[in-house]
Amino acid sequence: MNSSLSLHRRQMGVWALLALAGAARAQSVDATLPAATLLREALAVALKKKQPLVVMVSLEGCPYCRVARQSYLAPLHKSGVEVVQLDMNSVQPVQDFAGQATTHGQLIRHWRVSVAPTVLFFGPNGKEVAERLEGAYLPDFYGAYLEQRLEKG
Repeated sequence: MNSSLSLHRRQMGVWALLALAGAARAQSVDATLPAATLLREALAVALKKKQPLVVMVSLEGCPYCRVARQSYLAPLHKSGVEVVQLDMNSVQPVQDFAGQATTHGQLIRHWRVSVAPTVLFFGPNGKEVAERLEGAYLPDFYGAYLEQRLEKG
C-alpha cells in the first residue's frame, strides 16, 4: 500500500475518533461562541482578568471546528475565559486590536491562518503570547494542549 495513502487513512481514523469523542462530550454544552466584533475591548476584558484573549478561527460547516468549540472552547467561555470566534471567508465586520475596521476573513488572512480550527492567544497590545493550536488533535490531548497554552499566555 502507498505510504501516503496509509498515512491519510490513519489521519482520517483519528479525525473520526475525535469527532465521536467530542460529540459525546458536547451533548449538554451550548455550541456557540460570541462572534468577534471589537477585539480591543475583548482583549481589555481578558487582561483585566489576567488572562489572554482566546480567539477561535472557524470555518462554517467544519466538523472539527464544531468539536473544538463544543467540547473545549464553549465550556472554557462558560467558565469565564474570554473566548471569541472569527469565521474564515466571512465578511462580518470586526475592529482589530488597533481599532481599525476590517472583516473576519481579512483579519484571518492578515494573521496568516490557513487551517480551521485554529486557536490563537493574545496578550497586551494584541500580540500572540502562546503557540497557536492549529487543527484538531486526539481528544485526550486537545484539552491538555489548550490548557498549556492558556497557562503560558
